[in-house]
Order: sequence, then structure tokens, then C-alpha cells
Amino acid sequence: MKRIAIGSLLILSLIAVSACSGGGAKTTNTISTATTGQELTDLKAALDAGAITESEYEKKRKEILKRKG
Repeated sequence: MKRIAIGSLLILSLIAVSACSGGGAKTTNTISTATTGQELTDLKAALDAGAITESEYEKKRKEILKRKG
């Protein structure tokens, strides 16, 4: 019975330590499900709408093609 209590205490301690997540360090995960074609279409739409400049469009287009290629 003592073994179960000690084992439970150990598990709870490990959970508490792992839950602190590094003392406030922030992590960011980005998951993209858009296809290359969709990203390029959205980028072109942003250019056509005037949301980005031609140079921003070209820079981002090259990044997308390099990342996917």
C-alpha cells in the first residue's frame, strides 16, 4: 500500500513540474493546411485589393515557392 502511495505522489509531482512549462517561456506552433496554390491565390487577392505592395507580393511569393519547392 505504501508503494502505491509513493508511486502516486511521484506521478503527481512529475505532472506538477511538467505543467509549469519552463517558467513562462512562450512557444508558438503554426500549422498551415493551405496548399501552395491557395496561398498564392490569397496573396494575389491581397495585392489586387491593395492590402500589400507589388514588392511585398513578390517577396512573399518567392518565400512561398521556396518553402514549398
